[in-house]
Amino acid sequence: MALREQPGALEVSRVSPLACWFSSMLFCFGGAVLSGIMLAEPPIAPLTNSTGVLLASLIWYLVFYCPMDLVYSCTARLPLRLVLSGMKEVTRTWKVLGGVTQAHGKYKDSLLVMIAIGWAKGAGGGLISNFEQLVRGVWKPETNELLKMSYPTKITLIGAVLFTLQQTGYLPLQTHHLMLLYTVFTVVNKTRMMLTGSNISPFAGIESVVYKTLFSGPSPYAALTSEAHKARIDTDTATNMTSSSPAKTKESSGKRAAGKRTPAPPVNGKSESLKAKEKSENGETTNSKKTK
Repeated sequence: MALREQPGALEVSRVSPLACWFSSMLFCFGGAVLSGIMLAEPPIAPLTNSTGVLLASLIWYLVFYCPMDLVYSCTARLPLRLVLSGMKEVTRTWKVLGGVTQAHGKYKDSLLVMIAIGWAKGAGGGLISNFEQLVRGVWKPETNELLKMSYPTKITLIGAVLFTLQQTGYLPLQTHHLMLLYTVFTVVNKTRMMLTGSNISPFAGIESVVYKTLFSGPSPYAALTSEAHKARIDTDTATNMTSSSPAKTKESSGKRAAGKRTPAPPVNGKSESLKAKEKSENGETTNSKKTK
């Protein structure tokens, strides 16, 4: 049902039933395949369970190809869907615990490995969603679960941490007590989200506080971004000024020309004729004095 509600999945089922079936198997056994790869075990080991594969294949056929679409129409109704979602959360608890226990048997002192295997076992279908989309001919790397975790991936990670702490003795609880508390919480919260139609995680407030406290330091790109934005604004302003109308440009040029005054040529003295006349008169005066 989750696969059928993916964008374009119904069209792929009509074009290529084999690709649709393979995507369904990844949805069902993705956690076991991913955890097997991480533990250096054969990734096709989950497919050796013939009964499980046949049951998953039968349900896949009924959901996609049932006459008059009766199976999907009935299971999509809210009361039955609530029951199926609750059963899914119970299965998630067993998968997470199984992954943590399996890793604990091989790596007793490695908390990180136990958390990773439990997380992969319970939310493997979401963690390998990019590969599953590629099978259907869709490539959306921005939908990577590590970039933007969905609610099932987050709740599975929290469960993996809790069961790891319990298995290593850091959390003083019995296994069945922790399983009961975790399952009740996931079922109740999933039911609340389905009834209210809200996709807001119950950990949104805690995530916001932790992010603002630990990971919201000053960004080294903030100053560069503001400078680039300011430079772009200055460039746009200069472009608008240079692309103004020619009439305004001519008018401003005329005003500047009218404002300029042609300076008068400086008076350098008397004309050359007057200078020659004065020189001749001075010469005659000098000669008359000498004669006397």
